[in-house]
Amino acid sequence: MRAWQVERLGEPTDSMRLVDLPTPSIGAGQVLVRARAIAINFPDVLLARGEYQVKPELPFIPGLELCGEVVEVGDSVTHLSIGDRVIGGGIGMLAEYVALDGGTVFPAPESLSDTEAAALYIGHQTGYFGLHRRARLQRGETLLVHAAAGGVGTAAVQLGKAAGARVIGVVGSPAKVEVARVAGADHVIDRSADDFVAVVNELTDGRGADVIYDPVGGDVFERSTKCIAFEGRIVVVGFASGTVGVARANHALVKNYGILGLHWGLYATKAPELVAEVHRELTRLADAGEVRPVIGSSLPFEQAAEAVQELAGGLTVGRLVVTV
Repeated sequence: MRAWQVERLGEPTDSMRLVDLPTPSIGAGQVLVRARAIAINFPDVLLARGEYQVKPELPFIPGLELCGEVVEVGDSVTHLSIGDRVIGGGIGMLAEYVALDGGTVFPAPESLSDTEAAALYIGHQTGYFGLHRRARLQRGETLLVHAAAGGVGTAAVQLGKAAGARVIGVVGSPAKVEVARVAGADHVIDRSADDFVAVVNELTDGRGADVIYDPVGGDVFERSTKCIAFEGRIVVVGFASGTVGVARANHALVKNYGILGLHWGLYATKAPELVAEVHRELTRLADAGEVRPVIGSSLPFEQAAEAVQELAGGLTVGRLVVTV
């Protein structure tokens, strides 16, 4: 089979190479999945650079989530059959065939295409856990979503609207405004033209946002503390800016807000039953038309390194998917 490998650390187009490898064999409790579509995530960029919190031994296959077809089922797997269209994840998805633990594989929602289903797993799971389990977002609250035109951001916008929140999206350029608006944001702020702190405080009559969803970090995180509401919650999802925001405990005390970390991958190991539960809810929302991954572009499998590099440039909108 063909697979992409990171052979040395660096920029994706320099470090990734398309190689021929043996098709994986499976053991008890596993399934072999033939990939149809593989979503690209920012951690793929970090993996190639050696900057991700998980550092696989070189060479390794990147890629974190896919939609595919079950072609072989191991002993003790009873909930999946050959021919099932499924989604799954974990490091090592950028290959034509992937061996996965049966417990981490879920039926792909029938309402979504292969490319959409491939992009549902991580982005929308992250959004759901961040907004519902960590921040306890309530109907009628104001949600501020940073990077609202990106893959993680558009997922949070959709989930916020599905939860009955008023959603304010922040984007980094005029070209991204319409993407966030189509995703469902009630208001969109272009932070390259306007001070999002001032606009959020104006839109909320000085109260601020009840929940702030931040995959950017750096100065964006620090400025978010200036427009967080009383008893508000800032959900730290990532650091796409390349800089970790500095949390000031005294400021959180004085303004009475919470800072919540979210590492979705921990749920897969510490509470996998919650991941399965959230997948069922996301499937319901997808089938009801309330969430649908925003696909900004798709590229053929042979251009996966270029896709990861494109995501590294920060100019993409929605999700970037490679098709096999």
